[in-house]
Amino acid sequence: VLGKGMTPSQRTHFPPEKICMNWRQKRRPGAGLYNLGSTCYLNVILQCLTYTPPLANYLLSRQHSRFCHQQGFCMMCIMEDHVRKVLYSSASAIRPRAVIRDLKYIGEFKPDIPGDAYEFLRCTLNAMHRACLNGSSDLDVSSQETTVIHQIFGGFLRSRVTCLSCNAVYDFYKAFLDVLLKIKGASSLTSALDEFVRLKQIEGRTFFKCRKCKKKVTATKMITVHHAPRVLTMCLARADDRTSKKISQVVEYPEYLDLRPYMSDTAGQPLLYSLYAVVVHTGPTCLGGHFFCFTK
Repeated sequence: VLGKGMTPSQRTHFPPEKICMNWRQKRRPGAGLYNLGSTCYLNVILQCLTYTPPLANYLLSRQHSRFCHQQGFCMMCIMEDHVRKVLYSSASAIRPRAVIRDLKYIGEFKPDIPGDAYEFLRCTLNAMHRACLNGSSDLDVSSQETTVIHQIFGGFLRSRVTCLSCNAVYDFYKAFLDVLLKIKGASSLTSALDEFVRLKQIEGRTFFKCRKCKKKVTATKMITVHHAPRVLTMCLARADDRTSKKISQVVEYPEYLDLRPYMSDTAGQPLLYSLYAVVVHTGPTCLGGHFFCFTK
């Protein structure tokens, strides 16, 4: 859905109709991943990405590596090789050596230091996205958001700001690959989403400058999902904003989620998502503990 004020892409980097949401080939579960030092945070993300059907279908087809001319580090080529090794291996577990070898190119990670799974997910998707754009420096910003990574995981959020002095409405759009949800006081994923889209007032230090009033005013802001991704990735923010302590409360989540109530257009058909992967953190603090995952 192209909203008012959104810039249409001049070119499409990867055609969305080529994305296959279901497994092209039924296969048995692949190999597990050995924890090499403190690598559980990256193992869980690699496993979740490996069992994301549209991404795995694309990587197994080798569409990227066949035409890749990138010298040195390429996250797409690394993921192609990794997914093939996991899904085609007869071993019970393998070592993700190539990923660990190039950790410094993915983000600020070290194999012997515990990391955050959510941060690794964001860095990995961004590294894959950049690899897709290699050699495409002439693309406009909107066209850059049509890579296979954005076509699978990407969506758009709309921030609607309303001036309370003159009622002027301003819409701002932002591409996303994941949604971070605050969970303090939330008992369920849906209540966290309710809080995410709740109408909030902008005042005090964050006054909004209205172009019509030509001054800083009190305003309201509401964030909604304007364009939904094919694969929705959400992270529950377990670290308290003020103390950084882990928020350990239980947050219930459904197997099937209707995103429609959280869209800019709430009147359309239900927009159902089926749960296929979960990353779990155990431990009293966010700085230690252990990550494990479940995938379908």
